[in-house]
Amino acid sequence: MDEYTKRLEKIEAELKQWLPQNNEKVIGRIFGNDKKEINAESLGALFDPLHDILVRGGKRWRPLLMTLICETIGGGDSSLPLAPLVEFSHNASLIHDDIEDDSDQRRGKPAIHQIYGLDTAINSGSFFYFMSSCCIEAFSGENKEEIYRAWGEHMRRLHMGQAMDIRWHNNIKFTPEIDEYYFMCGLKTGSLARLAAELGVYTAGISDKVKTAEASRLLSDASEKLGIGFQILDDVKNLTTGIPGKKSKDDIVEGKKSLPVTLYLHKHPEKRDKIFYCIYEAKTNGASVPEADEMLELLRESGVMEEAEEKARALLQEARVVFGRDDYAGVPAGKEGRSLLDGLIVNIS
Repeated sequence: MDEYTKRLEKIEAELKQWLPQNNEKVIGRIFGNDKKEINAESLGALFDPLHDILVRGGKRWRPLLMTLICETIGGGDSSLPLAPLVEFSHNASLIHDDIEDDSDQRRGKPAIHQIYGLDTAINSGSFFYFMSSCCIEAFSGENKEEIYRAWGEHMRRLHMGQAMDIRWHNNIKFTPEIDEYYFMCGLKTGSLARLAAELGVYTAGISDKVKTAEASRLLSDASEKLGIGFQILDDVKNLTTGIPGKKSKDDIVEGKKSLPVTLYLHKHPEKRDKIFYCIYEAKTNGASVPEADEMLELLRESGVMEEAEEKARALLQEARVVFGRDDYAGVPAGKEGRSLLDGLIVNIS
């Protein structure tokens, strides 16, 4: 069996443990003892959307990153119980992101709010965040205080990044600086990658607190670069080949100031009004308007797609250099784990 598949199967098993499916023990762990009036219909209203988005799949690279880091520095499978903390938080953000962007599809099917309604999707998405903390409460390992702190911090950072992204695409004529884009992306997409790395270190059982902190900082910085690079490549694919499971030109319709668009606006200030007009028409009338294709053509002809991809791959390479080290700030790194981390970066890019 493929080495990644073995680890992904373990991750899936952890995720399934926290979906009730009329399991009294799990319901008790989530809601406490006062659960007699929570019937199957009520549970379905809360958990059906969560189960739906999870079974659609996804790369699961964030919990895989966490478990590989833990394994590489000698922690074995000790981080596995925290897989839901990373993956549930990620899926919660997807449900809310699709509502905020008014997206039609996610992972090849209608977005959760399109199936279950806006009210149910908002409630279930929010609950997914809160349910993530249940696995911290159940975690029997060390550094629980650090785990709580890291989770809370990165959830706040994630939402700040989302707030910036929303403000930018709601203000059609706003042009972020290039550094602002990287900062936003580091918050919105990099936060969960940082969290995964920190959890991998905190659960590995390193006795030296100083080395733990230093290794965590080194690996979380590299993981943030991995997250940003992944997001940029995703943005480029949205505007070129398209992303499986999502509608073509979604980012144009949503008015996203992705890196290719931001680069173009800075390189061609004389074309800003044209780009803003194309975005307005696409947001107002949909992806089928000729202005959406016209904007795509301008971006493609300018070379910003290739430039954005080059910047993304440079970030991924920086992450690979760190993960490929013999030790992480004095913490020895196993050869097999380093190889698997390197392969993970290659696979998601």
